[in-house]
Amino acid sequence: MSADAEDAGRVPRVGQPPEGRREFYVKLLWIAMWLAFLGSPVADLAQGNHGAAGTTLGCLGLAVFVVAYIGLVMRQTGRPLGRFAARACLTVLPVLAVVLSLTLGPEWLVLFVYVSVALGAVLPLRHSRIAVVAATAVMVGVGLLRHTDPQYWLVVPALLGGFSMIGVRELVRTTRELREARAQVAQLAANEERLRLARDLHDLLGHSLSLITLKSELAGRMLPDHPDKAADQVADIEKVSRQAMVDVREAVTGYRRPRLTAELAGAQVALTAAGIEATVPAEAPVLPEAREAALAWSLREAVTNVVRHSGARRCAVDVTRRETLDGPVVELTVEDDGAGPAGAPAGNGLTGLAERLVAVGGSLDAGAAAGRGFRLVARVPAGSVGSAA
Repeated sequence: MSADAEDAGRVPRVGQPPEGRREFYVKLLWIAMWLAFLGSPVADLAQGNHGAAGTTLGCLGLAVFVVAYIGLVMRQTGRPLGRFAARACLTVLPVLAVVLSLTLGPEWLVLFVYVSVALGAVLPLRHSRIAVVAATAVMVGVGLLRHTDPQYWLVVPALLGGFSMIGVRELVRTTRELREARAQVAQLAANEERLRLARDLHDLLGHSLSLITLKSELAGRMLPDHPDKAADQVADIEKVSRQAMVDVREAVTGYRRPRLTAELAGAQVALTAAGIEATVPAEAPVLPEAREAALAWSLREAVTNVVRHSGARRCAVDVTRRETLDGPVVELTVEDDGAGPAGAPAGNGLTGLAERLVAVGGSLDAGAAAGRGFRLVARVPAGSVGSAA
């Protein structure tokens, strides 16, 4: 068991409802400890200074006062009273404090300290500060009406107790907000991870399955007249399938880092297999890992769309380092002479690419090419100058 868990088992959780009878009694004990300051009224009753009737009424009033006070404070620790009961208790406390102090003597002025604490614990924050000051002022006024020492030393405990309870409420509220914020951050992180996994799986499986479909159709056409070539295509299908499984495992674990040069070679194979005349460079500029991965994903998605949707006869891929006003960038261009976007909105693939590129400070432009076809341009800030085979 962790230290936090052990502490939670010993100390009542502020602002949280008790989870069982034991924790309820622990909270009750914490509150009852502060009732020790009622020693003056209890001693006044024990000395028998008020006769049988006065002592009986004093005991009854003090008992009602304590029950109402505990009910209100326990309301703030997770065992709420109903609205009517809370209002009744909040009315009873100051009334009893005034009546008992006026009738039984200045020893009972300490009740106003508990009234101040209860007001700070229950009233809305915009009213509680004024109420605490007002309760303290009433205490001083009642002491003056008794024509006795108004016990000004109680002013400090009354103000301190009330404002301390207000501070505790603010602390509890802040703690709850932090707990909710932490839960929200965890939820957002989980959503972001699901989104990343969805993007990776879409890009991985869309490309691989498209290639498998094309090679399967090609093998089917070759099988009657060219069984040897059909066997080669089946072997390629097996390789692509195995690589797709590896890619999916790596994507799920978050370790996949596609390389732009490898994707250029894969694009050449996929376009050629689809019967599309391809112009693909063999080299790519050196980039930081995250930016290279973003361009590699962009190339894979673009080639997959060309193969599956464009009906193109030619496709040109270019990777160029350019100087811009914002600094050097590496620009990937994929352009085909197919049917073009045909007014269709961007799909999940292009949306995912845009998110990937923005995450590394890049941008994505996609739309109709000059004349006929579709053109995709992905840009990322350039890293070190150079090229890798």
